[in-house]
Amino acid sequence: MYPSNKLMGVQNSSALVRVDLNEASVDVNNDVQNGGLSQAESLILHSQKLQGDLQMLGTKIKHHEDSLYSLKEEKNKLDDSIINLQGIIGSLCPISTPKIDDGDRCPPGNEEEITEKILQHKESAAGILCELKSNQGTQASHLMLLKDVVGVVATLGKVDDDNLSRLLSEYLGVETMLAIVCKTYEGVRAIEMYDDECNIDKSSGVHGLGSSLGRSLANRFSVICLEYLRPFAGKFVLDDPERKLDILSPRLPNGECPDGFLGFAVNMINIDGPNLFSVTPDGYGLRETLFYNLFSRLQIYKTRAEMLQALPLISDGALSLDGGIIRSGVYFLGDREDVDVRFPRPGKLIPDSYIETERQLNNKKRRKETILEDIRREHSLLDIAKINFNKKKNEFLKFLAESSSYATQVQSAPDRLMPK
Repeated sequence: MYPSNKLMGVQNSSALVRVDLNEASVDVNNDVQNGGLSQAESLILHSQKLQGDLQMLGTKIKHHEDSLYSLKEEKNKLDDSIINLQGIIGSLCPISTPKIDDGDRCPPGNEEEITEKILQHKESAAGILCELKSNQGTQASHLMLLKDVVGVVATLGKVDDDNLSRLLSEYLGVETMLAIVCKTYEGVRAIEMYDDECNIDKSSGVHGLGSSLGRSLANRFSVICLEYLRPFAGKFVLDDPERKLDILSPRLPNGECPDGFLGFAVNMINIDGPNLFSVTPDGYGLRETLFYNLFSRLQIYKTRAEMLQALPLISDGALSLDGGIIRSGVYFLGDREDVDVRFPRPGKLIPDSYIETERQLNNKKRRKETILEDIRREHSLLDIAKINFNKKKNEFLKFLAESSSYATQVQSAPDRLMPK
């Protein structure tokens, strides 16, 4: 047999396990009168050898199976790292995708432009709050009404890619994009108050502010209370300054990520530093509360075709950069809706960290190629070990059958031939 140290390591993967099936088998047809005791000893020794070979081959199979498990675990971690780095690069440099049409009448701009769009919704609570902040400046933050208000959904996150911003805004809808976000329920109560008969007090809260600004508030509006949102229960991506959520990527039966998968929407929102930490009384940030509840595990794909191929892996909806939308089993068909209130762009599109992130991504991809080659090699070695094990097992079973025949012959021999 080959030395074990040349068989067990992946680096010596070219060494194949060979079993000599032409070993001299025990001849149980020899005359039992000629050395019966020696023949029995030979049988015992040969049995021990076969059992030892089987044990060695079984150990080899276990080794290759363990190696495959470790390699696949490392590959899965690399896949997640690659997706996270791609998401970071996507946030640093706009995603290059074909536009749906050339008539994009409202490309997302900076925060001031988005505020102007919100102000055009004259009868909205978001428009009233934005005008109050614009008119009052820093003094507005001291008003009791606004002390617990974090902001309007559309102003609390930024998206680098115009097309993705448009899709995410369409997915949420104008009402949600204009929703007011409060830290606690006390803030919600301050926004709208009621008289003794439970009618809305139009002289207080946001209704009173609207009247003072010459704006009427006639329709319903949404207010999101962070205190009562169930935060993401998992961990954050290790060493990620954006505190992206560590969500398991979708996997095909072969362990690969589906083609075209770019990441999760909740991790593609850029959040200002102060809102990443301790926004709620319990110390949670906006990503794991507000945006996780808005997007959950919404998946982003490059094309509609790739998104549809991954349907069995989509649980909480998906978007494709060419306009496809799936939300909880509901398919959005027809022409795209032009949502004017969208997430703004960050001020700096390509920071200095872009080159370093791209270098890390390339290193991860090269390491993944090496891992895939190791996996293929280990699969080959495992198949060979299993074949040799089965051959040796059949040899052992044949030996047992022949040994049983020999034992029968010995038992039937005259007493004078038996050892004294």
